[in-house]
Amino acid sequence: MTDYPDLTHRQRLVIFVGLMLGMLLAALDQTIVATALPRITGDLGGIEHLSWVISAYLLASTVAMPLYGKLGDLFGRKLLFQVSVVVFLVGSVLAGLSQTMGQLIATRALQGLGGGGLMVLAFAIIGETVPPRERGRYQGYFGAAFGVSSIAGPLIGGFITDNLSWRWVFYVNIPFGIIAFAVIAAVIPKGERHEAPNIDFLGAALMTAATTMLVLVTTWGGNQHDWGSPVILGLSALTLVAAVAFVLVELRTPEPIVPVRLFSNGAFRVSTTVSFILGLAMFGSLGFLPLFLQVVTGASATNSGLAMFPMMGGVFIASILSGNVISRTGRYKPFPVVGTAIGVVAFALLATMDAATTKLSVSTYMFMLGFGIGMTMQVMVLSAQNAVPLSVMGAATGAVSFFREIGGAIGIAIFGAVFTSGLGDRLGTSGVTGEGLSIERIRDLPFEQETMVIHAIADSVAHIFVFAAPLMAVAAIITWTIRELPLREGATAVEHPATVEVVPELETVV
Repeated sequence: MTDYPDLTHRQRLVIFVGLMLGMLLAALDQTIVATALPRITGDLGGIEHLSWVISAYLLASTVAMPLYGKLGDLFGRKLLFQVSVVVFLVGSVLAGLSQTMGQLIATRALQGLGGGGLMVLAFAIIGETVPPRERGRYQGYFGAAFGVSSIAGPLIGGFITDNLSWRWVFYVNIPFGIIAFAVIAAVIPKGERHEAPNIDFLGAALMTAATTMLVLVTTWGGNQHDWGSPVILGLSALTLVAAVAFVLVELRTPEPIVPVRLFSNGAFRVSTTVSFILGLAMFGSLGFLPLFLQVVTGASATNSGLAMFPMMGGVFIASILSGNVISRTGRYKPFPVVGTAIGVVAFALLATMDAATTKLSVSTYMFMLGFGIGMTMQVMVLSAQNAVPLSVMGAATGAVSFFREIGGAIGIAIFGAVFTSGLGDRLGTSGVTGEGLSIERIRDLPFEQETMVIHAIADSVAHIFVFAAPLMAVAAIITWTIRELPLREGATAVEHPATVEVVPELETVV
C-alpha cells in the first residue's frame, strides 16, 4: 500500500492554486488563437492553413502527455512541471515573433510540448495528494477551469486581436507563466524519485511516430491528397506498423510509457474511449464556431469570443456541480451518461445552423454543449484514477489525457478537411476560391458574391456537426457500460500495476 500525503486542507488548497495557474495557461492556448485565426491567416497565409495552427499545438501536447505522466512517476513531478512552464513560455515568445505560417506552426508545436506537461502533471499531482473520495471536488474545479479557459480562449484572443495584435495572443503568456513558475516552486512538494529509472525511449519514439502520422493521414486525406493516393496509403500503413510495434514494446519494457495492461481494466478502458470521443467533438466545435460567428453573423473577433460565453458558462456550472455532488455521494456514473446525451442533442441542433440562424439560438446550443462536456470531462479522469494503483497514477492520468488530446488533434484535422472540402464545393458557383480567403477579402466582394460566400461558409461549418452528433452518440452509449467502483476514502491504492487485472479492488470492473 502507498499512503496519500498527510496534508491539511489549507496545504492542498495552496498546491491546487499553484497547479491551477500552470494548467490555465496550457488550456487557454488550446483555443486562444481561434478568434485570431482569420487575422493570422490573412497576414501570414490563406484560410487553407487554418486547422494546422490549432492542430500543431494539440498534436505536440498529445504526444507529450503520456511522456510527462510516466517521467513524473519515475522522477517526481515538481521539476517536470517547472520544465513544462519554461518550454511553454519559450514557445510563446517564438510564436509571437513568427514571420511565416511555417514558423508559427512550428513554434505552436513547441508550445504544445510544454502545455501537455502542464495539463497532465496538474491532474497527476492532485491524484497523488488527494484521495479519490475527496478528489471529486478538486477535479470539479479543475474540470471547470479547463473547460472555462478552453472556451474563454476565443474571447481573450478576440479582445487582444482587436485591441493590440494577434502576436500578443502569445506574448500575454509571459507574465502569467513567470508567476506560475514562482508559485509552483514554492508550494509543490518534490515527490519521490525512482532510484534506477528505465526510460522507454523506443516506446516514446514509436508513439510519437504513430500519432504524428495518424494526424497527417486525417489532415491530408481528401484534401492535399486523395484517400487512395500512395502518400495516404503509405502513411496509413506506416501508422499501423508503428502502432503495433508500440504495443509490443510497451508489453515488454519494465517501465512502459503507457502500461498496456491497464486496458484490461474496464473502468480505465471506458475512460480513455469516452475521453477520445469527447476531445474529438469538443475541439472540433471550438475551432470553427468563432469562424461562423465572425463571417456569418458579422461579429468582431472580440464579440465572437463573447458569444462563446454561454458554452463557457455551461462547462463551469456543470463541472462545479458534478464535482461537489460526487464528493458528497461517491456516485459518478450518472454524470457522463446524462452529459453525453445532452451533447448529442446540442450537436444535432448546431448542425441545423445556416446564414439565417440567430445569435440567441447559437448561444442556446453552445450552452447545452458546454453543460454536457462539463458533466463528463473530469469524471473520466476521476474514474480512471480510482481504478488503478497509485504507483501508476501519472501514467494512467497521462493516458486518459492523451486519448482526449489525440481525439482533439484528429477532430480538428478531420473537421478541417470536411470544412475545406465542403467549402470548395460550395464556392464553386461564386467565382471565389478558398485559397487566400479572409474576412477582409469577403467584405470587399460585390454584394451578390459576398452573400454566396457567407452562405457557403455557414453551411460548411454546420456540416461539421452532422459528423459530430453521431460520434457523441457513440460516447453516450459507451458511458452506460461504466461500472462504478467505490471511491477510495484514503490510502488503499495497490503498489504494482503489472497484474492490474487481478488486483482485488479492481476485479469488478475488468
